[in-house]
This record gives sequence, C-alpha cells and structure tokens, in this order.
Amino acid sequence: MTTRRRFTLTQYLIEQRRRFPSASGDFNALVLDVALACKAIARSVAFGELTGVLGNPVMDVATSLNVQGEEQKRLDVISNEYFTQMTEWGGHLAGMASEEMEKPYQIPETLQRGKYLLVFDPLDGSSNIDVNVTVGSIFSILRAPQEAIDSGRDVVEADFLQPGTEQLAAGYALYGPTTMLVLTVGNGAAGFTLDPNLGQFMLTHPNLRVPEDTQEFAINASNSRFWEAPIKRYVDECLAGKTGPRGKDFNMRWIASMVAEAHRILMRGGVFMYPRDTKDTSKPGRLRLLYEANPVGMIIEQAGGRASTGREPMLAVAPASLHQRIGLVFGSKNEVERIERYHAEPQAYKDERNPLFAERSLFRD
Repeated sequence: MTTRRRFTLTQYLIEQRRRFPSASGDFNALVLDVALACKAIARSVAFGELTGVLGNPVMDVATSLNVQGEEQKRLDVISNEYFTQMTEWGGHLAGMASEEMEKPYQIPETLQRGKYLLVFDPLDGSSNIDVNVTVGSIFSILRAPQEAIDSGRDVVEADFLQPGTEQLAAGYALYGPTTMLVLTVGNGAAGFTLDPNLGQFMLTHPNLRVPEDTQEFAINASNSRFWEAPIKRYVDECLAGKTGPRGKDFNMRWIASMVAEAHRILMRGGVFMYPRDTKDTSKPGRLRLLYEANPVGMIIEQAGGRASTGREPMLAVAPASLHQRIGLVFGSKNEVERIERYHAEPQAYKDERNPLFAERSLFRD
C-alpha cells in the first residue's frame, strides 16, 4: 500500500510563491516565523499547569488588564512575547501590532526592518484556558506604506489602518486535540496539522470550503435582551424550527473562543454572530476589527463563505483606530446574506402568528 505524500507548510508556500516569479521569499519567511511562534504557544498550552503558565501574569498585583480593559492571563503575555520575539529578528517586518499592546510594536533599531506589517491576537479565547477549552492565535499580514519602507522610520498607528481587502495573508492556529494552522495567502484557504514527531505543519486540508447552507448558528444568548431587531428575528426564526418560517430545525453552539467557532464553521458550515448591540452603546461591537474580524473574514471568504457587519461586507470597512471594535457575522454564505437582508429591511420585526417569537425574544425575561 502506498502512502499519499503530504506537503509541508514550507513546500506549500513555495508552490504559492511560484505565482509571483519576482517574489523575494521574505513573505514566505515571515509566515514561517509566525508558524514557529504558534508551535511555541502550542507547547505552552499543552503543558498547561505543569509549567505554571496558567492564571494571571503577576499574582501579587490586584488587577492585570490589557489595553482592551480585559483581564490578562499569564499565557496571554507569554504568547504575545512569542509572536514579537520570533518575528522581529528576520528583517521582514516594518512593525507589528497586537491586541495586548496599546501602541504599535517597533522593530529594534539594531535589527533590519522590512516591508510587511503583522497584526495579531496572540491567544484568542484565553478566558477558557483554565478549563482546558480549545483556544488559538489569529494573525494578519499587511504591506507597510512605501514611505515607511523607504525611510525605515518607526511605524505609526495610521500605517495599520487598512481595510481587510488589503490583507496579503491571514490565518489562525488552533490549540485543541491537535494543533492546526489555517492559512490563506489570497488563493483559497488551506489547513495544516502539526506532526509532533516531525515538528512540521503538514497540509491535511488543501481546499477548505464553507457549505453555503447550514442548520447551525452560534451566538451568546445571554445578550439577547440587547440584540437589535434583525438579529432577534433571525435567531427566533431558527429556534422556531420546522414549524417556523424557516421550515427546518437548527442547532445552537457557543464556545466563547472565536477561533474554535471559525474552525467548526470551516469544517461543516454554520453561522457565527457577535453583532452590534445596545449593551454598551460606546462600543459598536465586541470583537476587534484588525486582529479578529478582518483575518477571520478573509479566511472565511477565501473558503467560499461570507463575513459581514450585518450591514456591509467586513473586509470593506475602513479602520478608524488600532483597537477598533466591530460587530461580526460570518459563515455559510446564504445565512449571512439573509441576516444582511434583515438589517436592510426598514420595518420593525413582528411575527403576528406566534407572539413568542415576535419582538419579545425567547430568551427575554
């Protein structure tokens, strides 16, 4: 019996680079540096409490918050350091930005600077790490402004404020029963599984596709009282099942780790919603545009799905600030487009046939 040969991540990137004969190889090297950081994080996650990486970063400090105002875990800090330390030295980056850092990270003056920008969420879903739920890392690669490349100056916030359509690559690592890397370089989406014996990411899912239709949705139902009418309408119709307007039963999922949610949708379809709501009117959403919504949006769309704010395509949004938050809906194309239609309809949602599923949500007190 012959064994099917699998491509390594390096071989996959070489094949992709052949589309651009004049490419220098810096881009591939940067992606491999990111993959190395993900391997290091995977090891820390796997060892967990055995190496003392769980819990808050400084145990004698009463509170430890990142720039987002969220509690940092020790592994958040460690993961952020892996990303910066393993990518700054290669000469490929002009600078980087992270969910865990208030300002852009400057490449030390003693090191060579390159033509790319890296943005990342070093450990998505870290609130779950103490209970051994799947977490991950999310990243995106942009081209630095030519003026910054030519002058070698320090990067500034404005350099990173590029719409998702300008991403050169996006990906995430998933630290679960197996460690996986899902990547797009603008030519479809592919999944790689870490072979722990070889220490290599091997191509195991060469052409990921999100089914256009689904019977699964993911949303944090505890926020139902804050949802806008289009989201209430969509969820209520799903919950109504076969006897409702959709004519079929739906399953609801919620992991509280967007990487895990995105991966499930890539594997079998579904729709994820963390929409804009009225819980905190000063924040137009919960998720970060640059570090979460844009990278995941690019991956999903390269796999045939759709990513949206509910009102407009996610990748078309022009960022206004480094840590901008936004509402996000992504997944199976037909379901996301339905949610967009509900947002576009001017009338308030009412279902006169069944008041249980009208403006008063099923989850409402």
